[in-house]
Amino acid sequence: MTTATPARTGTADGDPAGRGAASTAASTATSSAASPTRAGQRATTHGPAAPVELPHGTQRLTLARALTLGLQRALATDPSVLLMGEDIGALGGVFRVTDGLQAQFGEQRVVDTPLAESGIVGTAIGLALRGYRPVCEIQFDGFIFPAFDQITTQLAKMRYRSRGRLAVPVVIRVPYGGGIGAVEHHSEDPTALFAHTPGLRIVTPASPAEAYTMIQQAVASPDPVMFFEPKGRYWEKGDVDLDAPLPSAHPDAAPGDGGGAVAGDGGLDRSRVVRAGTDVTVVAYGPTVGTALKAADVAAREGTSLEVVDLRTLSPLDLDPVVASVRRTGRCVVVHEAPVAHGTGAEVAARVQEECFFSLESPVLRVGGWATPYPVARLEHDYLPSVDRLLDAVDRALAV
Repeated sequence: MTTATPARTGTADGDPAGRGAASTAASTATSSAASPTRAGQRATTHGPAAPVELPHGTQRLTLARALTLGLQRALATDPSVLLMGEDIGALGGVFRVTDGLQAQFGEQRVVDTPLAESGIVGTAIGLALRGYRPVCEIQFDGFIFPAFDQITTQLAKMRYRSRGRLAVPVVIRVPYGGGIGAVEHHSEDPTALFAHTPGLRIVTPASPAEAYTMIQQAVASPDPVMFFEPKGRYWEKGDVDLDAPLPSAHPDAAPGDGGGAVAGDGGLDRSRVVRAGTDVTVVAYGPTVGTALKAADVAAREGTSLEVVDLRTLSPLDLDPVVASVRRTGRCVVVHEAPVAHGTGAEVAARVQEECFFSLESPVLRVGGWATPYPVARLEHDYLPSVDRLLDAVDRALAV
């Protein structure tokens, strides 16, 4: 595979020369890397000069570091896996998630690309069709939209269009969400836009342990996976068992949507209860799982027991643990950073209403971002769901 130097510096957005160079690099990379195989065959890339020694045992890691070690294990385990993105090589990515991986696995497996998100995803689709397992990094959530066409009209539809003959096992890593003091294009939650597109798996971890496991499951999946990483939680730490057996990404049972899911079974498509409670069910995903757990601590001191469910996967949507919880508590609050209008919370609320109508003691409530563009940094904490806003919704649910 040929590599290209990053074009972030000196290539302006919309510069035809920059986009043309990206297109040329994309086609060159596809042809040179894919030539040894036919569609559907297992591909290999040049691995490191010496075997990589993987860490073992239980370690206390940040979420970002857990992702690094998960990607490292995926690269070491499967020679068809490669990483590609802007500045992910020597720099290690904007958030240093790929730090050190190019030195370990070489420039042909950890590829610095030009500033061209559409070219990155388009190249990844071509590589996947020839047997590779590309993992793309998009620097920030707002930068993904130049690739929206490739993702929604090609990546999501290739298997259906080919009647199952073609698989495109592409993972697209997207740091998303607020809380880092940035502005629009750097702090948004666009998950609903992709969850509305059939053919994509949309997942998001909420803890270091989940990040380590889920990124490996995503890479092993035969389907395209949008892997949304809560960047505001990158530096939070947790214990990670680096030797734990990797659960099957997609158990034989029908995934999600009521397909016999069991809370905590570890599948990539499974939601789980992360805190048991009796009074109100709080449903969250990604960055707001931590907010919900903090709210549960405060509520417990006030005599209210909150049960917190981490969705983990937004498409397919596994609501069995949510439904079981609401049937016990009779009340439900859904929280996410994305705007409330037309968000994932609306789908969860509608489905809970359908399944739990005779168990509900109050309407399903939603807490989320406001119907405005993401604000300037000094105002973002007024925009993001807080513990106080979540507990206010809990109080309203209990008041009925």
